[in-house]
Amino acid sequence: MTWNIRTGGRDRGGPDRLSQVVRVITAQAPDVLALQELRGFDRGGLMAEIADRVGMTPHLARSCFGQPVAVLVRPPLRVDAAGALRRPFHHAAARVVVATSAGPLTVFGTHLHPYSGGRRRMEVDWLAAAVRRAQGRLTLVTGDLNSLDPTVDHTARLAGMPALYRRRHLRRGSDSVDTRAVARLLAAGLVDLWLSCAAGAPEGDGLTVPTRFGGAEFAGMRLDYLFGTPAVAEWTRSVRVVRDGGAETASDHYPVVAELDLDPA
Repeated sequence: MTWNIRTGGRDRGGPDRLSQVVRVITAQAPDVLALQELRGFDRGGLMAEIADRVGMTPHLARSCFGQPVAVLVRPPLRVDAAGALRRPFHHAAARVVVATSAGPLTVFGTHLHPYSGGRRRMEVDWLAAAVRRAQGRLTLVTGDLNSLDPTVDHTARLAGMPALYRRRHLRRGSDSVDTRAVARLLAAGLVDLWLSCAAGAPEGDGLTVPTRFGGAEFAGMRLDYLFGTPAVAEWTRSVRVVRDGGAETASDHYPVVAELDLDPA
C-alpha cells in the first residue's frame, strides 16, 4: 500500500487527521506500507508511535528540503536491508528489502519533486539506477510521483486548472504535458501495476487525487503509483484505489493497494 497522508496527518490550524489515517491503515492491514509527507515524524517519537499503533516496523528516510517518507513492514516479514537513497531528493526515497517465498523483494518508497518536471526527471533517473542495482528479480517503486501517465491525454483536464497549478505539469516554457518521470520508469522496464491489472476499467477508477478533504491544486489525477519489475507484475493479483473507511477525509490523496501472491520466506 502507498499513501500520501498530507503534512503528517496534521494541518496548521486545522484538524488532526492522524487517528483517521491509523484507522484506514488498520482496516487495510498492509504487509508493506509506503507513506509520504511525514512532517514531524522524524522527531519526538511520532514515527515509532504510529508504527506501533498499526503493528508495523518503520524505516524512515529523512528529507533535507521537504518532508520524510517511510516504508513500514508487518511481521512476520523479515527485513534483510533498509536505508535511504543518498541522493538530494526534494523529499526523500526509502529502500527496504524483505524476504519472500519467491526471493528478496526490494521496495522503494518515494515522493518526487512537486513543482519541477526537470527535477522529477532527475529523481526518477536516480530511482531507475537503484532498481538496476537491486538484488534479484522482485522490485517495487511506490509513492506519490507527482507525474502524469503518458498513456492518457491530459489536455482538457489541465486546461481547467488555475495557471499556478497547471504549470507544475507542463514542460518548462511549453504547453506540452510533462509525463517524462512516468515514461522513464516504463522505459526502464518497469510495469505500471494499475494499468496491467485494471485493463478496461474506467479511467476514473484509478484517480488518486483529490479526495473530499480537499486539494485545490488537483483536477482528478492519478499521481500515486505502484511500479514493479516484470517478475513482480507476474505475482500481482489486483490493484485498487481505497475510497472507503475514512479515506475520503483522512488526506487529499487516496491510498493505493496491490495484492501480491507472495509469502514470507
